[in-house]
Amino acid sequence: MGHLEVENGRRIYVEHHPGERRSVVLVHGWGVSARSWDTVAPALRAAGHEVVLLDLRCCGRSDNDFADVSISAMGADVARLCEELGLDHPVVNGWSLGGAVAVDAVARLGTAAGGLVLTSGATPRYTAAPDWPHGGTVEDVEAVLGGAAADRASTLKAVAQAVCAVPVSAEVIDWMWGMFLEMGPRGDDSLRDLAALDQRKTISTLEVPTLVLHGRQDGFVAFSGVEVAAPLYPDARLVAFDASGHAPHLEERDAYLAELLSFLDQTGR
Repeated sequence: MGHLEVENGRRIYVEHHPGERRSVVLVHGWGVSARSWDTVAPALRAAGHEVVLLDLRCCGRSDNDFADVSISAMGADVARLCEELGLDHPVVNGWSLGGAVAVDAVARLGTAAGGLVLTSGATPRYTAAPDWPHGGTVEDVEAVLGGAAADRASTLKAVAQAVCAVPVSAEVIDWMWGMFLEMGPRGDDSLRDLAALDQRKTISTLEVPTLVLHGRQDGFVAFSGVEVAAPLYPDARLVAFDASGHAPHLEERDAYLAELLSFLDQTGR
């Protein structure tokens, strides 16, 4: 497909890999790109699944000058992409910030969605609130973004270094860092929007099978919040990865893929 126009001539990058089995849409996290799924997408394709990847607004090969970089705008992009491609009850899998985007997209798709997977998903809240004692603060987020404004390269490398709790190679860190560096500065505002977002009411309305895959050592999205949130979904199962930080699909890939492929088999049409 190449690109999809979504806002006043501005386009997002899209890959569409046909398959005979369940359609899966992979939504990456803040600042990276569709390439962050390069250890997952080939396995899905090998199992016969139809795989769709995209670069969110201001990331990767998508345009960098979007006016609206909110979670809702990006969720609308994913829902529209599913409709444009005519996907049959797709499962939307979102990593990190992409988890919040996936929740928004599945809510928009309604009965046209086939399932939701949250890979260390930053939902229903990324930051703490008076009635949500999980996660960091808005001030923490602003500190990171302030650091990026002053020294983007060093700050984003530090973020890349903090993603995994399981030791990974310097090459993996540099790979993630390179994706971060492709994000345009407007992408920072998507993290600001996430910091103020509360999707608790939204997740309670999602009438689709939901699989929550989360590392117990996650330094970005508190596991305690994930445990509290899991019962809020009408139909969700939480799988904890004891050794993983914020990227179980990289840190415990084989176990992650086993859970994901089993879920797709169970929800297949």
